[in-house]
Amino acid sequence: MTRLLELYGRYGQSPWIDNIRRDWLENGTLAGLVRDGVRGVTSNPSIFAKALATSDAYDERIARIGRVGDAEAVFEALAVDDVRDACDVLAPVHLASHDERESGRRRYLDGFVSLEVSPRLAHDGVATVEAARRLAAAVGRPNLMVKIPATREGLPAVSAVLAEGINVNVTLIFSVERYVAVLDAWMAGLEEARAAGHDLAEIASVASFFVSRVDTAVDAALSPADPRRGTTAIHQAAAAYRAYRGVVASERAEGLLRAGAQVQRPLWASTSVKNPDYDELLYVDSLVGDETVNTMPDATLSAAGERGRFEKSLLRDAPTTLRAADAFDRLGEEVDLGAITDRLEAEGVKAFVDSYEEVLATVAAKAVS
Repeated sequence: MTRLLELYGRYGQSPWIDNIRRDWLENGTLAGLVRDGVRGVTSNPSIFAKALATSDAYDERIARIGRVGDAEAVFEALAVDDVRDACDVLAPVHLASHDERESGRRRYLDGFVSLEVSPRLAHDGVATVEAARRLAAAVGRPNLMVKIPATREGLPAVSAVLAEGINVNVTLIFSVERYVAVLDAWMAGLEEARAAGHDLAEIASVASFFVSRVDTAVDAALSPADPRRGTTAIHQAAAAYRAYRGVVASERAEGLLRAGAQVQRPLWASTSVKNPDYDELLYVDSLVGDETVNTMPDATLSAAGERGRFEKSLLRDAPTTLRAADAFDRLGEEVDLGAITDRLEAEGVKAFVDSYEEVLATVAAKAVS
């Protein structure tokens, strides 16, 4: 996967993998991916549900701890172990990124592993903060990121958790408007952290913009012959990148950066195509930009490493980005994108809750088998 090394070294985008498995940690698969250029790991309830259902690597541990707590406590213990061990695999990347940042080559740290708070808490900000504290303490690694959904209730929790010096991956972002609110929550959290005496240089954050589902939803509202089918998601990502550039250049953000803060990088998530008629790397090749992350499932990551054409990106320069963002603005004059993205957020939260319940059912069944 030498192309992944080029993706970071030449284009400034960090390839992360959207998967975590106990067997990968034990057999060296994750370590091999890191050698090939993977610079981070994301997880979510759907990923854990698949890992537990398709692997016996967890059975012994479930049997050992299953009788000392309920299914949710057992699952959290399993997830914490996986994420802690993955953090250790990524530790060399994290340490090396300190050197890059201190040299002035980058404005962020890298090598993170993300662990999501229970999706049951998506609309409970207070409980989300408590869960984030607990997970951060349990994992106990500097390259952990706690994932918090960008619901309206989640945004104050994002600020509060960052204010305590905990790294945050803000997830389930579907609209540019919500993304701008996430950027504001990031700055508010760092301002509180600075007032509390935390070292801003060590507080990292990414903002996870879900990509492919937007095309699926918007395509359904367009005629089959409309040439804009399959373009909305990448044009919206360009609009988000435009917003990112504007905010990090603002006086407020620059004040935080001068105080040592890292930028909050945009992260492109859900980057496997859902429509088989689209190129497998549509949401990779089109969205390569400096100070961004693309977290990819296994097959997409492999394809990117083998045949990525990163020079095709809509984010390669400011004029190209602006043209794509303007195309998204024009579509918004015809299609009720707000209604679509609100529905996508609700569906995303529900999908993660459903996967979480599936995880707990699997753990409960294994614990008594």
